[in-house]
Amino acid sequence: MSARILVVDDEAALRESVGRILRRMGHLVDEAATGAEGLGKLSQEVYELVLTDFRLPDMDGLDVLERARTLRPDSEVVLFTGFGSIPLAVEAIKRGAYDFITKPVKRADLERVVGRAIAKQALAAENRRLRVQVDGQADTPIGRIIGRSDAMAAVLRTVEQVAPSTATVMVEGPSGTGKELVAEALHALSPRRDRALVKVNCGAIPDTLLEAELFGYERGAFTGAVGRKDGRFALARGGTLFLDEVGTLSLALQAKLLRVLQDGSFEPLGAVRTVQSDCRIIAATNAELHEEVRQGRFREDLYYRLNVITIRMPALRERTGDIPLLAGHFLARYAVRNRKAIDGFTASALAVLQAWDWPGNVRELEHAVERAVVLTSGRSIDVEHLPARLVDAAGMTRESEALHVQIPIGTPLEEAERMLIAEALRRAGGNKVRAATLLGISTRTIYRKSVPGAGGDEPAP
Repeated sequence: MSARILVVDDEAALRESVGRILRRMGHLVDEAATGAEGLGKLSQEVYELVLTDFRLPDMDGLDVLERARTLRPDSEVVLFTGFGSIPLAVEAIKRGAYDFITKPVKRADLERVVGRAIAKQALAAENRRLRVQVDGQADTPIGRIIGRSDAMAAVLRTVEQVAPSTATVMVEGPSGTGKELVAEALHALSPRRDRALVKVNCGAIPDTLLEAELFGYERGAFTGAVGRKDGRFALARGGTLFLDEVGTLSLALQAKLLRVLQDGSFEPLGAVRTVQSDCRIIAATNAELHEEVRQGRFREDLYYRLNVITIRMPALRERTGDIPLLAGHFLARYAVRNRKAIDGFTASALAVLQAWDWPGNVRELEHAVERAVVLTSGRSIDVEHLPARLVDAAGMTRESEALHVQIPIGTPLEEAERMLIAEALRRAGGNKVRAATLLGISTRTIYRKSVPGAGGDEPAP
């Protein structure tokens, strides 16, 4: 990965030596002998990385760092420092420097630090690109439904096709997958968009109160009813009524809801009048309603009335390719709320996020990212900022728990690879994504190096 690098040091021999190594790594290198010369170049050119000595003839490294961060906030800064100045270099890192390298500069140290800094730059650029993509979608009615996987593309196509109709829609899927966002998009893209979208969480309201909430009541209908109140059906007149967790409705309320769907009428509690309903119904459930019907807990006729159009929201584990996009979106949101400047995630942190099964789906991912934003004090989110259960599951735990395999001397390389992969798969419970993370290789490599009896996922077609 080629990058443009600026080397600032008053020692010509060091500049020449460092420049030679960096050019062999494939980078473009410019040099400067003073802080002022370096900052002048930085004001005219964009550099992914600035390597600067801590003690220059005209200023120190902290001055260069602060002015470089002002001129080029996206550039990384690495300091050359003598052993005695390490405490100052650590202070520089707290102020935004990426890392430091002690003098005399060792080639291995230089290649390691530069490689990581450039990788972080590439990751930050990808995060910026994803944020632009998310921001570009935000002004559209379906902009809050984030995802570019095949599964989410199918959901968005269905939303756009169904929204203009009057058909009742059932949105199915596990908790935390974004069913409410689909309801909002269906309403925003419908001819009813100028009227109210009224939401009711049927599972959060006691059954004894839910009927009054849905249909309203007249004064004196029950103890405490000191006045007349419109229900949610009346408030949604001309608009859309979203019934979340509809599977929790009692059989008695299911019968009353069925009547509204059949003839569009209902009676408020304590009323002798019939009220006509003119609202579109969107229902959502995380239950398997067909099984509830079979068990006699949900009316079959109501099920088919609600299930005219079905939109199935995939679990997050079914669209892991969307995790970086979603994580970047939540990072941007919570970084602003917490007034922090965070470039993105490290490659290791993203690997951990993609290795987790996410039983709580997108909502769980959002909470994990918010936690990481609060805990980080640097410009990137690393493994240490993520919940321990995610890190442990990905195999990125303490060094004492690292992968160790005894391979006899003389074992053929191919067999040694198979032994390592087999042990990683055993540690990961057969999960190839986690095994690849543990070994630091791609999942595709795991599939390519087939291990008989390894178990776990089947190879991708």
